[in-house]
Formats: sequence, structure tokens, C-alpha cells
Amino acid sequence: MDDAQLLKLAGLGPNAGASGSPNMRKGAILMVALGEELSSKIMVFLDDADVSDLSREIAITKVVPPEQIDEVVEEFYNMLLAKKFISKGGLEYAKAILIKSLGPERARKIIDRLTKLLEQSTGFDFLTRVDPKQLAKFIMSEHPQAIALILAHLDPSHAAESMAQLPEELKAEVTVRIANLQDISPSVVKTLSKVLEEKFEALSSYNVEVGGVKSVAEIFNRMDRQTSRATLERLEKNSPELVARIRDMMFVFDDIRVLGVVAIQEILKRVDKKVLTFALKGADEETKKAFFENMSKRAVETMQEEMDFMGPVRLKDVEKAQHEIVGIVRELDEDGVISIGGGDEEQFI
Repeated sequence: MDDAQLLKLAGLGPNAGASGSPNMRKGAILMVALGEELSSKIMVFLDDADVSDLSREIAITKVVPPEQIDEVVEEFYNMLLAKKFISKGGLEYAKAILIKSLGPERARKIIDRLTKLLEQSTGFDFLTRVDPKQLAKFIMSEHPQAIALILAHLDPSHAAESMAQLPEELKAEVTVRIANLQDISPSVVKTLSKVLEEKFEALSSYNVEVGGVKSVAEIFNRMDRQTSRATLERLEKNSPELVARIRDMMFVFDDIRVLGVVAIQEILKRVDKKVLTFALKGADEETKKAFFENMSKRAVETMQEEMDFMGPVRLKDVEKAQHEIVGIVRELDEDGVISIGGGDEEQFI
């Protein structure tokens, strides 16, 4: 399987849709679940527009039900497996292999989902993330015609499980309406799906924090410097506030300790000693040690005495001093004096 196919299955790639679309949300959940290292490697295969949309989606995907994370990851893995088998020996071969390894029920569900995904993308994609029993409860109060339309746009396995949870009388009526469905206007499908998605989001609960701006920052930290900078510049055109928040989290004061001797010495050349004293007052021991090892013994003793003399200091004063030093670090990075970007490759001219 090539990279384009992998990204398409991940819900990324050029056909994923704009930020906020169901596929893009799936892609964001998957990237968060995979972790920063793997996500930064996947980002390399996306064009600038997709990276911008995906980054924005990760930033706003602050909370996701744990079961949804598991479902997205499992679906991605199983569909990759199924796609591999289909490419190797066709649909029937894939079914046979999956039935042997996963059993007939799970195999059928995977094939149904994969086939549906590869055939088309519908306005009800967000409902595929919902457990069939929960989905049945969610749509039960809708008009039978609307229920029929919804179930007709789901893969057969998901639709069948949801249908089984409906009351017998409603189940019969919905079945008849599905059988008699004619061509539906795309605008009707879009309107209904939008209304349902808004209702579902309002009812969602039991969420846990998994994404947000920090996740985007961590991914960008692990991208090579040139790629991350170009992507942020593109994203900044439409979302300057988001980019500012990403940059704030991409590098924090305590990260200075991993920059190395040369970088810390450059920082010491530019930073005001009083500002550094406040910043180190609230730093952990490893960060203090990183600075002290690059200062003279006398300078260290003087600074330690000043910190002791200060007594308790306000947290906002410490954060202000640390933020100022981080600003200096960024300036040094922009000037090419030091490097705070991810990636193992250095460029030479």
C-alpha cells in the first residue's frame, strides 16, 4: 500500500475534507492517538493545505470519549489490514482471511466499512463513531423517514445493529421506507446531517482531554525546522491567534536544558541577570543546573544568594521572566544562531 492510500484510510489526504469535517476529525483523533513522533512523520506526506486543516482540527479536538479513540485506532488498523488483503487477492480473498483471523462478524463489519469508505463519503460519517445501541436511542425520536435516510447512508453492519434496537413497530415502518427510498437531494442530506451532528455534540458526555493546541505544538516540535516553519506561516494567514498559541506551547522555559552548552551560553549573553534570577526561582533543578554549569562559580553563588534573599515570589512574575527568556530563545532560533526545531537533520551551506 502506498502512502496516499494509507492517508486516505486515515481520514487525511486530499479527500479528507476541510477542517471540521468528520473525516478530518477522525484524522485528528488518529494523529493524537499515534503520538507526536509518528504523527510528525505522517505530516510529511501531506500538502500544506491539509497540514493546516489537520493542525487546526487537532487544536480544537480537546476532548474525545475514550471508546471513540479506541474505535478510530482499531478501525484504522483493521481497514489497513483489509485493504492489504484486497490489494493482494481481491475482496473475496480479504473476506476469507479476515474471517479466519477475526471471525465472520468482525470480518463482515470491517469489509462493510472499508467498502463504504472507498466508494463514497456521506454527510452522516460522524454517526459511524457512535455505538449502534447509542445511535438507535439517539435517532429513535426522529421521523421514520429521517431514520430511514440515516440508516441507508450507514454501512450495512452498523445500520443492522442500530435497526435491531428500534421498537418492532418503528423497525417495520423504517424498513419499508428504506426499501422505497428514491434519489435524495444532497442539500437535504447535508441539512439533516448538520442538525443531527449539532444535537449529538450537545448530548456528548464522559469526555477526556486528548488533543488541543498542546498536541499540535508537540507534533510541530518533532517536525524538521523548515517544514514546521513553512506550515505555521501558511496557517498564520487564516488563524493568527491559533498560531500564536501553538508557538507559545512549542517551546517552554524548561525545554532550555536540552538545547546544549552553546545554546545556553548564547542565551546567557542576551538575558538580563535580574530576569534570569526570577525565571530560575521557579525552575526545576535540572533547568537550574543547565544554566549554572555554564556560569562562573562566583556568578552562580551570587544568583543563588539573590534567589534566597527574594523569598517567596509571585508566580506571574516568574512566568513573565521565563516567557521573556523563551522570546530570546526564539529570536536566536530565527537568526539561525541556535536550533530549537525537531528532526535529526541539520542543514549546511
